[in-house]
Amino acid sequence: MVDANGARGDDQPLLVADGLCKNYGRLAACRDVSFTLYPGEVLAIVGESGSGKSTLLQLLSAQMAPTSGRVCYRMRDGVTRDLASLGEAERRFLFRTDWGFVHQDPAQGLRMAVSAGANVGERLMAVGWNHYGRIRQTATSWLERVEIDTARIDDTPRTYSGGMRQRLQIARNLVTEPRLVFMDEPTGGLDVSVQARLLDLVRTLVTELGLAVIVVTHDLAVARLLSHRVMVMKAGRVIETGLTDQVLDDPREPYTQLLVSSILPP
Repeated sequence: MVDANGARGDDQPLLVADGLCKNYGRLAACRDVSFTLYPGEVLAIVGESGSGKSTLLQLLSAQMAPTSGRVCYRMRDGVTRDLASLGEAERRFLFRTDWGFVHQDPAQGLRMAVSAGANVGERLMAVGWNHYGRIRQTATSWLERVEIDTARIDDTPRTYSGGMRQRLQIARNLVTEPRLVFMDEPTGGLDVSVQARLLDLVRTLVTELGLAVIVVTHDLAVARLLSHRVMVMKAGRVIETGLTDQVLDDPREPYTQLLVSSILPP
């Protein structure tokens, strides 16, 4: 059961952002962002284009170094580490084991020239699996789980529709049971009917696996359906944060009120 902080039976933070800033010359893409994420909590970062939400996601996932501030993550051994102190090999290991990253464009998160089964199996092999039969069986099970016809396990993602590619990317990321998943506009570019089906699938998997998720989106329907808590960004700053229903049903800030009223463009 999720409490007011989104925790699932674990009151120790999983990730802590402290005073994150990212400057590009005189442009501040991210300004003094601080928050705490707990195991099993889903946090949505919302705002219009240029608000800084994608920059923040890159900082949180250690794909970009902050100008100032830090991100600390609690490892599986219980030790909390500053991500800036990790070497490249340690960061790559996190992405193979503890973390997943779902891109808006599935082609960025998949190997388009190899089969669907290989896309899922590669991540298993990266964490030490070496039995071909077991790998293929698990890949098949995950294709079923994300509603992809298992008869297409040997087809490449190039032959898949956009929605199928996104579901395959989700399977590839979740097969190793990560503790934290980053999602960057996971439904962007998909038809409305495909979006609804994908969101329902993601919500089910997140609940079943007890994942912590940070999802960036301009679509407040995505935030409402998936998240426990929302952070609203404008010009690189977090201007409002709170439980999802509270923020979206009774926003305090005029900017958030405009977002909820769909007056601002995505």
